[in-house]
Amino acid sequence: MGNHRDIALISVSIDLGAGRRGVDMGPSALRIAGISREIEAMGHSVTELGTLTAGGLETTEAGESELRFLDEVAHVAEGTHALVGQSLDRGCTPLVLGGDHSLSIGSVAAVADHYRPQEASIGVIWVDAHADMNRPHTSPSGNIHGMSLAVLLGHGEPRLTRGRASVRAENTSVLGARSLDAGEKRLIRELGVRVFTMSEIDERGVAPCMDEALERANAGTAGFHLSFDLDALDPRIAPGVGTPVRGGLTYREGHLVCEKASRSGTLVSLELVELNPVLDDRNQTAQLGVGLVASALGATIL
Repeated sequence: MGNHRDIALISVSIDLGAGRRGVDMGPSALRIAGISREIEAMGHSVTELGTLTAGGLETTEAGESELRFLDEVAHVAEGTHALVGQSLDRGCTPLVLGGDHSLSIGSVAAVADHYRPQEASIGVIWVDAHADMNRPHTSPSGNIHGMSLAVLLGHGEPRLTRGRASVRAENTSVLGARSLDAGEKRLIRELGVRVFTMSEIDERGVAPCMDEALERANAGTAGFHLSFDLDALDPRIAPGVGTPVRGGLTYREGHLVCEKASRSGTLVSLELVELNPVLDDRNQTAQLGVGLVASALGATIL
């Protein structure tokens, strides 16, 4: 079942970074699907570290159209950063439940900041239908969840980047991409982030692509963060997501990505984001999410 881990569970209820409402209820749906029970049944221990809740859409100032809800997104990212940092200081593996992908601006930066005093860096594997590499001037929507990876690479709104990159492009991969904007394509090429599109995964298979992503993530780093956006999966198996795009990873491909992350032995933190129970069918996407987390934490078929 994999080695025992102390898991620190962090819930981030935010949907202000997204265009469609509902992903703020993702953490509750994962709890209803029995995430703590599943992790404990594997022999890990679970500590509830806290829940961050963003202001409601109705009562929160939207601000600039290029950076919608910047103040609140930045505030939630800071809170997420603090909780993830706390869990690492305690020797726990942070598991962040979202919430829209803007929360990664806080979570990934916290992991990077934790290792920085040891003069170590981290890698990132971003499993997502989107690259989330827009900047304010390239974003068609102004939704910050589509900018989070660019921010972590040091590009975009200075209030979010805090003047530095959390991860290096050579240690960063996006897996499962199939919906990219023109400005994102330019930045991907400019920075040299490795993007494994669905057509490459179709052609080569998910296993060699994930192996390559792991190699990049672990090259000279202290380990890697797995950021799993449930919209990477095909909407036929995962209908309850923030921004569904047809033609995604299958059930088994999603599990293989997580199983390989676990087997690498270098997974230092993970998050599951963009679960939208409003669009789900009898909580099936949340149940699938629980299974994926179990795989990433060492659950095996045999």
